[in-house]
Amino acid sequence: MTRWLRAYDRGRIRGDLLAGAIVAALMIPQSMGYATIAGVPVQVGLYAVPLALLAYAVLGSSPQLIVGPASTVAIVSGSLVADISRGNPQDAVAISAALAIVAGVVLIATGLLRISWLAEFLSKPIVTGFVFGLTLTIVIGELPTLLGIPKPKGDLLGVLIGTIDQIANADPTTVAVSTCALLVLFGGRQVTRNVPWGLFTLVAAVVLSTVLDLAAEGVATIGAVPRGLPPIGIPTIPREDFSAVIVGGVSLALVAMAEGLAATRLFAARNGYRVSTEHELIGIGASNIGAGLTGGLGVTGSLSKTAASDHAGGTSQFTGLTAAALVMVVLVAFTWFFSDLPQAVLSAIVIAAVWGLMDVSALRRYFRVRHADFIAAMVGIGGVVLFGPLPGLGIAIVTSLLAIIYRSSSPRMEVLGKIGGEKAAWGRVRSHTTRKTVPGVVVVRLDTPLFWANASAIEDGLLAELERWPDARALVLDLEATSQLETTSVDMLHDLRTKLAGRGIRLYLARVMHPVSAVLERSGFLEELGDEHIWHSISQCVRAARRATGLKGGRPDATLQIEDIVDRGDDEVEILDAENGSDTRTDDDDTSPA
Repeated sequence: MTRWLRAYDRGRIRGDLLAGAIVAALMIPQSMGYATIAGVPVQVGLYAVPLALLAYAVLGSSPQLIVGPASTVAIVSGSLVADISRGNPQDAVAISAALAIVAGVVLIATGLLRISWLAEFLSKPIVTGFVFGLTLTIVIGELPTLLGIPKPKGDLLGVLIGTIDQIANADPTTVAVSTCALLVLFGGRQVTRNVPWGLFTLVAAVVLSTVLDLAAEGVATIGAVPRGLPPIGIPTIPREDFSAVIVGGVSLALVAMAEGLAATRLFAARNGYRVSTEHELIGIGASNIGAGLTGGLGVTGSLSKTAASDHAGGTSQFTGLTAAALVMVVLVAFTWFFSDLPQAVLSAIVIAAVWGLMDVSALRRYFRVRHADFIAAMVGIGGVVLFGPLPGLGIAIVTSLLAIIYRSSSPRMEVLGKIGGEKAAWGRVRSHTTRKTVPGVVVVRLDTPLFWANASAIEDGLLAELERWPDARALVLDLEATSQLETTSVDMLHDLRTKLAGRGIRLYLARVMHPVSAVLERSGFLEELGDEHIWHSISQCVRAARRATGLKGGRPDATLQIEDIVDRGDDEVEILDAENGSDTRTDDDDTSPA
C-alpha cells in the first residue's frame, strides 16, 4: 500500500472516488445475491466486503483489481456449506467464514512458496466449461424463486425437472415482479452500461414492494437485515468438520486463484502495467482471511466490478477503499431499507450478474479451432451439471492433468527434408513434397520433449520409422524441443544407439541444448557416442554423417550439393558450390560439435 500511496497523484482522486461509488452500487446488490447462492443470509455477502478490500489495498499488486464475493466462489462455497453444515443455518455462517479463512491461508502459502504455476494446469477450455456449468447451476437454482414456488430437492437435473412440474403452481404476482426485474436488468444494458442497473432495480423493487405491499400479495421478501458492522473473530465450527473445511478451503482457493489471476492479468495487459503473481495471491489470500474474520464468505478478484471501475476511471486502490467505506455506511445505517426487497428480484439480479459467464461464443470457437478443446469444455460443463460443483471441479482438475500426461507421453515426430531456396533450412516432408530428403540419412525432429514418460514410445517410433528407409545409414535426431534430460532418457538413447548399430546405422544428435549436453556428458553417453556425432545444426550433422558413412551426392537441391568443406575458424565456413564453383560465406551453419 505504501508504494502506490506515496506515488499517488492527487489529481486522480475525484475519478477514483466516483469509480468507488459506482463499484459500491454494483457490489451491494451482487454481494447480497451471491450470499443467497452461498447458502447464507444476505448480510454475510456485505460483511465480506470492507476488510477484504482493505487487505487487498495493502498487500495486492494491481492498482485496479476489485475483490469481493463472486459467482464462482459463491456457488462452490454454497455447495461445500450445504454438505458440511447439514442444513443448520448457524453452522452455515460459521462454516462459510471458516472456508474463506482456510482458502486465504492456502493462497498466501501458494504465493510465498511461489507455486502459483499450479493454477496454470487448468486449461482455458476446462475453466470455460466449469464456469459455464456453474452458471447453469445458478440459473436453474434461482428459477423456483423467480416463479414463487418451493425449491425442489435433489441434484441439478432434479431441481430442473421439479421446477418444470410445478410451473402451473407459480405465483402470478411473483412472476410479474421477477419478469419486470429481468427486463430492466437485461434491457437496461442494451440502452446504456453507464447506469448501475442492479442497484436501480433493487431500489425500485423495494420502493414498489413497500408502496404496493407485495408481501401481502404473497411475494416473498428477504425480511429484516441486521444493522451494524460484524464483530471480528475466528468462527467456531464443530471439531468433526475440521477436515472437511480444510479440504473445502483448498478447493475454494483453487477457484479464487483461477478467477482472480484471470481478472488481474486481463486489466494489466489492457492498461499496460505489470503485476506480481505471488503478490496477487498474497493479496487475494489476505482478502479471504479478512472476509472470514468478519463473518463473510469467500472472495476473489471480480472481473465485472473491476471492469466497472476501469470504465468509470478508477486508477488506484482508492476506488476499492471508497467502495468499502460506502458498504460500511450501508451496514451501519441503511440495512432497514432492504427488508421489503422481493426475493425474486434478488434472484433476478443474480441471474443478470452471471449470465454472461455462459460463453457460447467461446464454445463455438473451441469447436472451430480444435475439437479436443471443445470436448474438454463439455467435460467441464458435464462434470458440474451431472455431479455438482465440487465433484465437477475435481473432474476438471483430473481432466486437465490427464490431458497434460497424454500430450507429454504421446510423442510426435517428423521426418525432415531440405527446404529449397533457403540456406540451412529444414522442415517436415509430410504434406510438403518439394522438400527432399538426403539418401542414406534420415533426419527426424522430436516435436515433444524427450523425457522418462515417453522415452520408450519415442524409441519404438524411431525404429518403426527407419523400417520405411531400407537404405538408411545414419539417423539424425533433432533434440531442439528437449531442454532437459534424465537417466531414463539417456538409457533409451544408449539402447537406441546399440540397436541402430546392429542394423549398420549411425546415430547423430543435432541442436542439443547445454543442460541436455551436460547430462549426456555426466552419464558417459557423450563419450560413447563421440564428439563427431553431436552438432549444433542439422546441416552439419548431415554432412558429418555423409562423410563418415562414405555417402556421396544425394543432396536435396542440386544447387546446394557440397563436395568440399573447408574450415575457416569457429564461426565461419567457406562452402564450395559444386555446380557453379562460387564461394559463399555463411555463419549460419556451425561446423563445430555441440
